[in-house]
Amino acid sequence: MRRFLDWFFRNRQTGEITVAQMPNPALWIVLAASLVSWIWHPPGRIGASLDGLAKAALVVWAVDEVLRGVNPWRRCLGAAVLIYEVATLV
Repeated sequence: MRRFLDWFFRNRQTGEITVAQMPNPALWIVLAASLVSWIWHPPGRIGASLDGLAKAALVVWAVDEVLRGVNPWRRCLGAAVLIYEVATLV
């Protein structure tokens, strides 16, 4: 089990254990759009646009993690978020 966990969480670039990282630009957009929407509660088109922006940026982040994640954990996390976003698209 220890070998599996080491393989699953070991960063392929640095050799360190990586569970979380600093947000990349797509995730900063998700955080900013979600925060503005949460604080302001904008009506109509603006609110829908903020929600759409947050969801689109989250999909971009998830695809990036699936393709370029530093370890299997990050790739699985990206895949899980992508599956969730596609499943709740409607």
